[in-house]
Amino acid sequence: MKLFVAGIPYDFDDVDLKEMFELYGAVNSAKIVMDRETGKSKGFGFVDMPDDTEARQAIETLDNASIRGKKMAVKEADEQNKGGGNRGPGGRDNRGGGGRDDRGGRDDRGGGDRGNYRPGGPGRRY
Repeated sequence: MKLFVAGIPYDFDDVDLKEMFELYGAVNSAKIVMDRETGKSKGFGFVDMPDDTEARQAIETLDNASIRGKKMAVKEADEQNKGGGNRGPGGRDNRGGGGRDDRGGRDDRGGGDRGNYRPGGPGRRY
């Protein structure tokens, strides 16, 4: 069973998280999510436990527990589609991507003329 864990102290690493859950049973993997830009912990992660009974025991014991002054939340992780977090061209919750009409042209929301703008072309300032 894959578990979602929030409220992890920022100084925890994957090994600390794994060792904490190993007190309740076998752990296949434990991963703290890190910020791509700073390399620092985002304070949440995932633990995969092969035995559902042991995983439920860990949830019961650790959900709402305080560790180093932070209250943790532990629950069964939501199932995600294989292939990452891209939700496709429809945008969030299939509400449509927006921004252009059916002909691929500009819509009537305004925004001004972009003139001779060419991405990566002359005059690029970044």
